[in-house]
Amino acid sequence: MSSARVSRHARIRMMAAVATVCALSAAPLAPQAVAADTPPYTETYRPQFHFTPEKNWMNDPNGLVYYKGEYHLFYQYNPNGNTWGDMSWGHAVSKDLVHWEELPLALSHDDEEMVFSGSAVVDWDNTTGFGTKKNPPMVAIYTSAYKNGGKQAQSLAYSTDRGRTWTKYQGNPVIDIGSNNFRDPKVQWYAPTKSWLMTVSLSAEHKVQFYSSKNLKDWRLQSEFGPAGATGGVWECPDLFPLAVDGDENTIKWVLVVNINPGGIAGGSGSQYFIGDFDGKKFTADDKGTYTPPTGTVVQDFEGTNFGSWTTTGTAFGQGPATGAVDWQGAVTGFDGKGLANSFHGGDGATGTLTSPEFTVDSPYLNFKVGGGRHPHEAGTVMDRTPPEGTVLADFEGGTYGDWTATGDAFGSAPATGTLPDQGQVSGFLGDGLANTFLNGDASTGTLTSPEFTLDKKHINFLIGGGNHPADSGNPTAVELLVDGQVVRSSTGKDGEALNWASWDVGDLAGKKAQIRIVDNNSGGWGHLNVDHIMLSDTQAPRVSQETSVNLLVDGKVVRSATGADSESLDWASFDLRPYVGKKAQIQVVDMNSAGWGHVMADQFTAADKPAKSVVQRADWTDYGKDYYAAVSWENAPGGKRYMIGWMNNWDYGQSIPTSPWRSAQSVPREMALRTINGQTRLTSNPVGSLESLRQQHPAATASGVTVKSTSKPLIGPTAKGKALDIEATFSLKDADRFGLKVRTGAGGEETVIGYDATTQELYVDRTHSGAVEFNSTFPGVQTAPLKPKNGKVKLRILVDWSSVEVFGGNGEAVITDQIFPDPSSTGVEVFAEGGTATLNHMQAWQLKSIWR
Repeated sequence: MSSARVSRHARIRMMAAVATVCALSAAPLAPQAVAADTPPYTETYRPQFHFTPEKNWMNDPNGLVYYKGEYHLFYQYNPNGNTWGDMSWGHAVSKDLVHWEELPLALSHDDEEMVFSGSAVVDWDNTTGFGTKKNPPMVAIYTSAYKNGGKQAQSLAYSTDRGRTWTKYQGNPVIDIGSNNFRDPKVQWYAPTKSWLMTVSLSAEHKVQFYSSKNLKDWRLQSEFGPAGATGGVWECPDLFPLAVDGDENTIKWVLVVNINPGGIAGGSGSQYFIGDFDGKKFTADDKGTYTPPTGTVVQDFEGTNFGSWTTTGTAFGQGPATGAVDWQGAVTGFDGKGLANSFHGGDGATGTLTSPEFTVDSPYLNFKVGGGRHPHEAGTVMDRTPPEGTVLADFEGGTYGDWTATGDAFGSAPATGTLPDQGQVSGFLGDGLANTFLNGDASTGTLTSPEFTLDKKHINFLIGGGNHPADSGNPTAVELLVDGQVVRSSTGKDGEALNWASWDVGDLAGKKAQIRIVDNNSGGWGHLNVDHIMLSDTQAPRVSQETSVNLLVDGKVVRSATGADSESLDWASFDLRPYVGKKAQIQVVDMNSAGWGHVMADQFTAADKPAKSVVQRADWTDYGKDYYAAVSWENAPGGKRYMIGWMNNWDYGQSIPTSPWRSAQSVPREMALRTINGQTRLTSNPVGSLESLRQQHPAATASGVTVKSTSKPLIGPTAKGKALDIEATFSLKDADRFGLKVRTGAGGEETVIGYDATTQELYVDRTHSGAVEFNSTFPGVQTAPLKPKNGKVKLRILVDWSSVEVFGGNGEAVITDQIFPDPSSTGVEVFAEGGTATLNHMQAWQLKSIWR
């Protein structure tokens, strides 16, 4: 699995350490309401050709194996709810990797363990003794996540009826190294040594271990790989497999896939890979050489004894540049020369800004190094924490709840004074007290209700943090406004301990009597709330910045931003300045966060003609989108094919996507290959061929020789639209800066833009206006993938489903997978060009049939 998927980085004084706690960033949006009579698989956002369980939560694909004409897809599954928990193995089978039959639960959690991710093999020679040679057993190798103490170890289960029923091995676990971050075994038969090979992750150490066994029960460690490549988050779900380069069976290379969360190329979860050699014991990655950033003019290198003409506010940056780590900070690396800007003066609790003088933008790029906390800039936030004028209904100071009434055991007899035992660090409250329902952990429940008051101002403002369980869900964690005993307004947390302002417009309720009720009816993950400073005001309280970032300001507004990766190591980042050439700008380094990893570091600001690339950008990725994670491949597929599938979601917001009664889908299965692209060996992926069986007999739209100039226009044809489409398109570059297709266009300007940027030679997907995006601040945005044109042309394959797009560029070397949640009426397809002319040489678009009907 991965548990820690539910992980976030926390600061421990004197050292940087990783603390795994149940935390995902998510925002308050109730799941899409589903009418009681809505037939399964017809719900608003239900994918029509991607696998989803009929109901409940799903994440990582597990146990991918082919046996007796069936592709088995096991997956992380919560049989008891729509969010992560009670992890077990769900099960589905397919004969063609397209149509799926959901089967009963395969491996269930129990009182001792949850069943985390792993793999499955067919034990043809019955090396385990679990079956017979005539009826070889299917063996699942999974991670036991023990509930008592949190240890993770590798265990076995077996089936002798084609995976329909399973028995856990009495000798479990078969590998136990005493670690809480040791998971996701991928097992295969390694013929040269006639033994089983296990690839498994030491997640927090950014290492993969390789073990060997003759019987799947007794294992010997062979070697380790890592750290290498991207290491901004835990390493999970590794996979190792050989592929022929350019189809030449005499040239075999090995691919090691390592999924990472957070720290992916698009932010949050991602799937990286290494190409190299494997000798039966050790994987050796190909040497990619050292990286030299582009040269340029240094604007600020912090080598002086003070900040010069740069100005500070607050205390976080101290009196001048730091020479490395400051008091109580872990070792700082990656900066150039002797000095850097470091906001850890006074620890994570200190805040402040460091701002350059104004300058005229005269270079294409600004390159710099950044490190510290991963707290991105959020548009629309302010730096002033002062609440607006108004009447305070409750500030939870003074050690009592006053005349508020409590029920249950979540609130205790008095307000909390901050963080409670075993809770992540709470920040953002005012004064010394707050209502905090983590009193006895997430298991405690209760309510806290105000006396009646009169609504005599336009807004109710309050600070809120904690769990994201909306008021209309089965087990809410919510602040509610009651009028005449009915809930008329509600807000919930964002699955984070930091409090921030929420505001209700109550102008239409003026003069009415009301009550505030704080409800914690949730005993699962994030089953608590933090609330403070509830007030009536005629002014809406804006959300307060909690960022640790480097920003570019033009006309006083943030137009570019970069943040750290919860690491004390600085890495390169780059701002594209080309849209702002000739304009006045400032650089501002911002630390407005006082919780874990609440600091930022910066160095070596350099004006340059080309962008610098971070370690993450220099790594190799199976997919450049936001929603492709835990990618693993099938064992013993027919014809030696290597098919891969990934979880089509992201831990940044995965538990908050607006779907019900299911949550999460798998990607389409993809056929993997190694190809030489622009002189380099690259892992490529394309949709499995059998997907074309879903195409309607005739294309819904065709086009050829369509030239567009600085415009966007709908495709011609009565059926040139749809919610489930398979599009093949080839464009010729002319002089347009950007061009491509817009899909799911319609209501209120909704569109998902699938384009090519000729100036950067990048494929991109822009889902900023794709529909419902407000449930998490990291969801809207643009994802990019490097893609060079071939013979002046760009080839695209686009799969559009009811809640996703998967874009395959070129020969499958640039792939972007993104979820989208558009209005069902948004079904249009348009061709566009910006800044000049482009030609759509050829296009065919097919409506796709549903796999469920």
